[in-house]
Amino acid sequence: MTTAEERVSEYYELLVRRNAGEPEFHQAVAEVLASLKIVLDKDPHYADYGLIQRLCEPERQFMFRVPWVDDQGVVQVNRGFRVQFNSALGPYKGGLRFHPSVNLGIIKFLGFEQIFKNSLTGLPIGGGKGGADFDPKGKSDAEIMRFCQSFMTELYRHIGADTDVPAGDKNVGAREIGYLFGQYKRIRDEYTGVLTGKGLSFGGSLVRTQATGYGLIYFAQEMLKKVGDDLSGKVCAVSGSGNVAEYAAEKLIQLGAKVVTLSDSDGYIYDKDGITQEKLDWVKELKTVRRGRISEYAKKFSSAEYHEGKKVWEVKCDCAFPCATQNELVGSDAEMLLKNGVKLVAEGANMPSDLEAVEKFLNAKILYAPGKASNAGGVATSGLEMSQNSERLSWSSEEVDEKLHGIMVNIHANAYDTAVKFGAKDGDWVNYVIGANIAGFVKVANAMIAQGLV
Repeated sequence: MTTAEERVSEYYELLVRRNAGEPEFHQAVAEVLASLKIVLDKDPHYADYGLIQRLCEPERQFMFRVPWVDDQGVVQVNRGFRVQFNSALGPYKGGLRFHPSVNLGIIKFLGFEQIFKNSLTGLPIGGGKGGADFDPKGKSDAEIMRFCQSFMTELYRHIGADTDVPAGDKNVGAREIGYLFGQYKRIRDEYTGVLTGKGLSFGGSLVRTQATGYGLIYFAQEMLKKVGDDLSGKVCAVSGSGNVAEYAAEKLIQLGAKVVTLSDSDGYIYDKDGITQEKLDWVKELKTVRRGRISEYAKKFSSAEYHEGKKVWEVKCDCAFPCATQNELVGSDAEMLLKNGVKLVAEGANMPSDLEAVEKFLNAKILYAPGKASNAGGVATSGLEMSQNSERLSWSSEEVDEKLHGIMVNIHANAYDTAVKFGAKDGDWVNYVIGANIAGFVKVANAMIAQGLV
């Protein structure tokens, strides 16, 4: 009789062969499958119906040409993607990423992660992801508009309020969503909640901008509560300086923590006095309005040092929040954090820790939250925006924040309780990776079984 481990290993080998040259996708699947072995041992029926194979194979994937004209009148051609991974729980839901690194493998890894993340929110949304290898940095508003219009001229065929509802992701903020929505409305001649992350004047939700960062800290709060601790007075290292990092830092400041780092692709700043709300507001203006580099922070504030070409993980801290990009925290970074006494690592980005780093955190039995659980606040609030659009209502910021907080508390409880149920607990410590993966999987798997072989 084939064991669960043999089944999973056999399928993973097949997946790697069929999806050659997609290391990020392989990594995301490997991490989940390691947890699912435990489920299959306990509940063998989940090995039936081709569930694992179907879960790891997108329902649909689109790749298309995006031609546009720059300000010099020169034709540029980019490549666009949308991967509709799983619709067992509801319409496909997941962001659009514009970045030169974007390729099919990265979009598939993000879409795969999104299945479990969306499942954990408890909202009726499936998993998907999309984007393009387009770099908005250094582009004029007119160039970005023309690109977005061309991108949507193809994408509109594949999305809809009850089919697939994209949102923003890296380099896709309110400006880009506005241009995309305008073009969709122009082509389809309908005003519908087909995108989330919209401006407040045309169907957007309050707190959406803050949601991923705030939600991350709400999750970290719950982790610390379980061990009789809180964030007050904790020295915190935050990577990135985009939307997630900014609002994670903001919530940390509100809760009395001391945030000492932010970063971008060029390096990081260390502020020994801590980043205050006033300093953070300056960063928001730097990054969102002026689109400058984080190195300018050290020129503005004398308490800060700038470290070019380095990562924030060399800074001594109690809590670490990777909020930049995938695989930004590798094994050697994890060793440095552990050596310096880190107590908690909670992921704000998608898969920011590589497999070696995750293994080191789990072996050290520190509090470690995988992104599919801890950064689910963004998509949760996108789901709330869909609800508001359907009702033709706009909720107050207090209402949305309360719902977001409740969702993150529930995600934590679900991941924690599932880890305990499957034996992934040692004293006060639980393995949130196993808890989140299994909790997300079981809900999707049960829905797939109920809906038949589709």
